[in-house]
Amino acid sequence: MSGNLTAIRDAILVEALPGVGSGGWSMRVLGDAAARAGFGTDMADAAFPGGTRSGVDHLADWADRNMLIRLDGVDTEALRVRDRVRQAVLTRLEVLAPYKEAVRQTMAYWTLPPRGVGAACSLWRTSDRIWVWAGDRATDYNRYTKRGLLVGVLSSTLLAWMADDDLSMAATGTFLDRRIENVLQLGKVLGRFSKKSGRR
Repeated sequence: MSGNLTAIRDAILVEALPGVGSGGWSMRVLGDAAARAGFGTDMADAAFPGGTRSGVDHLADWADRNMLIRLDGVDTEALRVRDRVRQAVLTRLEVLAPYKEAVRQTMAYWTLPPRGVGAACSLWRTSDRIWVWAGDRATDYNRYTKRGLLVGVLSSTLLAWMADDDLSMAATGTFLDRRIENVLQLGKVLGRFSKKSGRR
């Protein structure tokens, strides 16, 4: 994807999010947003050839990229791995905070059974980007285990965040801490099981 196309998609998306929040996802919303962004309504079809789903998926990609921009410059070496993951997850939610109703509509969009695979792929991509930023370079089964576990953390924390009306996200942060601790404990159990299995 060229940088120019990404910029066009970003501009349309930002214009569309308020409308998504009030009425849900549709090509009409994206078309109106394209016009407001100065491209003309037909640019929505050109920028999002996959239709509404392309727009929904681009929101996740946009949030990921802006998360990484905000995290740029963070000294990851000064943080424990759990704190790196925590900061990344909360930073992504901060990116999405002005568009919380649009996120709610996005979650509703993904809940329809035929779209479950798309939702899973989107979460996996976010999980992978967070782990790479956090310094994970694993190439064995640990790579997939870590990302799979973080997918569960991301989805459950997103639900907690949707119910958290405090701008400080204190309750969300507390929930996230518990989930990360649960994952770490599970990881230890899986690690011991793997070692025992390897000795057989």
